[in-house]
Amino acid sequence: MDRSNKPSAIGVGASFPQPSVSVQDGIIEASLPSGESVTVYLYGATVTSWKSNGQEQLFMSKTAHLDGSKPIRGGIPLVFPTDANPKLCIWQVFGPPPKNHATSSLPQHGFARNSTWEFLGKSSSEAGKGDVAVKLDFGLSHAMLSEEFRKAWPHEFGLVYSVTLTKDALRTSLQVTNEGKENFEFQVLMHTYLAVEDIANVRVKNLESKTYIDKVRNASTHTESSPALAITEETDRVYQGLDPATPIVVSSASDDQPLFSITREALTDVVVWNPWIEKAKGLSDFGPDEAYKNMICVEAGSVSAWQTLEAGDSWEGGQSIKSRL
Repeated sequence: MDRSNKPSAIGVGASFPQPSVSVQDGIIEASLPSGESVTVYLYGATVTSWKSNGQEQLFMSKTAHLDGSKPIRGGIPLVFPTDANPKLCIWQVFGPPPKNHATSSLPQHGFARNSTWEFLGKSSSEAGKGDVAVKLDFGLSHAMLSEEFRKAWPHEFGLVYSVTLTKDALRTSLQVTNEGKENFEFQVLMHTYLAVEDIANVRVKNLESKTYIDKVRNASTHTESSPALAITEETDRVYQGLDPATPIVVSSASDDQPLFSITREALTDVVVWNPWIEKAKGLSDFGPDEAYKNMICVEAGSVSAWQTLEAGDSWEGGQSIKSRL
């Protein structure tokens, strides 16, 4: 993928150790001198590991497919250009697809997580106080898609997905460019699987009074009444119209300490998902069955409405996750 904004290295002062980056067999690994690390598979540009404070912060299914045969279950799969499942008549909730829209021919969650991306390069910079950050950029274009996906999504586009690792956070951002002559519409979601010790001890904050679509209860609309949402059953909710600058906080119920804090840019929806007992058993690539106790998905996105991108224009959105504050 030939892109004019391909990153170039930014020099880091010689007085500070630099990040290390390795590329091997379609896997990119980066680490900071302070010990933090991130791993990204070119298949789906999927982040599969983020280690901070000496601990893994992302959940990965033990039975996830890592050979490119299926989307990777765990980490941060990237959803584009649609999050809707046409088999479930989601259009009744979020409205019909725009005229000439091709998403009804695409699998649920689109094609970004099912496609092999190109590693565009890395850049590093000083983050202050001697800390450094490393940014990894990945690209996907119409020409790189499979024939099936090119037919289903006949738009010329360019995606640049950036994964930035700092000492205290992981940032993921997506830039979408319409490289064709016609407008197109899209949705985007960063399907983040967070690792937790026990889902029974987890609460999700800053969703109180927000409207959500409950996909477990026939996609009905509700208003969140809890200041600290507990997960006690299968949960699949799309919270809408959130202020991206207000962090969604995942905290420990036992001591009220924050485990994760997620802020967003241009992503006003947040999906909260946990398959719980029966759903977990029915997912062949979710394992072991009891692993639902050790994860919660808090997914930053724009999925309750369509983003319209005019010919030649670009859009960018992202999230920043801080852990164990």
